[in-house]
Amino acid sequence: MAEGTNDKGNGSREKSSDEAALSARLGSLDQRLSEIRDGRKIGTGQSGNEQDAAQAKASAMAMGLRLSSELVAGVLVGAGLGWGFDRLLSTSPWGLIVFLLLGFTAGVINVMRTAGVMAKQSDRL
Repeated sequence: MAEGTNDKGNGSREKSSDEAALSARLGSLDQRLSEIRDGRKIGTGQSGNEQDAAQAKASAMAMGLRLSSELVAGVLVGAGLGWGFDRLLSTSPWGLIVFLLLGFTAGVINVMRTAGVMAKQSDRL
């Protein structure tokens, strides 16, 4: 029984040393995070450039999402209209096929117009 008591005592010592090590690591992590936050708040020249780059990247991502959503919306609207005409007029796949192609074309034109490709082509003519 004496040995069991010693094992528990050693286990609690190991736990307390592990807890102390974890507390030290947590403290150093908190300190590093505070330094990073303070650096962002100060907004030095270098972090300003990084922020500009991050904003440009976010802006490019927003533009990509907008362009892709416009293309998908054109296709979905065309498919919906084609399906509706097929149901009303009983022209099974033809309305869906025609309006799906028209929706795809409209989506591509919207994407090109938004991206500025159409404006550049009309300037050349």
